[in-house]
Amino acid sequence: MRIGFGYDVHAFTPGRPLWLGGIAVPHTQGLLGHSDADVAIHALCDALLGAAALRDIGYHFPDTKGNEYEGIDSKILLRRTMEMLRNKGYELGNCDLTICAQAPKLKDHIEAMRLCLAETMGVDVRRVSVKATTTEHLGFVGREEGIAAQAVVLIEEQA
Repeated sequence: MRIGFGYDVHAFTPGRPLWLGGIAVPHTQGLLGHSDADVAIHALCDALLGAAALRDIGYHFPDTKGNEYEGIDSKILLRRTMEMLRNKGYELGNCDLTICAQAPKLKDHIEAMRLCLAETMGVDVRRVSVKATTTEHLGFVGREEGIAAQAVVLIEEQA
C-alpha cells in the first residue's frame, strides 16, 4: 500500500463556469487556469501520481504544450492518471478530498461530486470521500479570491 497527498489552488475569475469534483457548480465566478481549473480533480491527480511516485500533474499535463490541454475537462486528466496507475499495477484503495471555499456553499453538491469522481476513476463510490470547509474568512480563500483543495489517497499494488 502507498499513500499520496495532493494540493492545488486556483484564483477566481469572472466569465468562466465553476468546475469542482467534475461537476459544474453554480456561482458568479469560475476558476482561472489553463484547463477547466477543477482544483479538486487537480489535487486528486497529484495525490494519485505522488502515491505511485509518478511525479505530478504539471509534469504529465503541462500548460506549456500549446493548446493540447487548454480548456481540457479535468475528468480526462483524471482518467489518464488512473490509466497510468493501473499500467504500473496499482488500484485505488480510497481517496479523501477536502475543498476549501468560503463561497459557494458546497454541501448540496458533495454527493454529485462523489458519484462523478467514482465513475470517472472506475471505482465504487464508497471509495470516494469529498468534504468541504471554509477558512472562517481568513486568507485568500476567506476573502473569496479563490479555492484550495487537498487530497489524500491510498493505492494498493495488485497481485
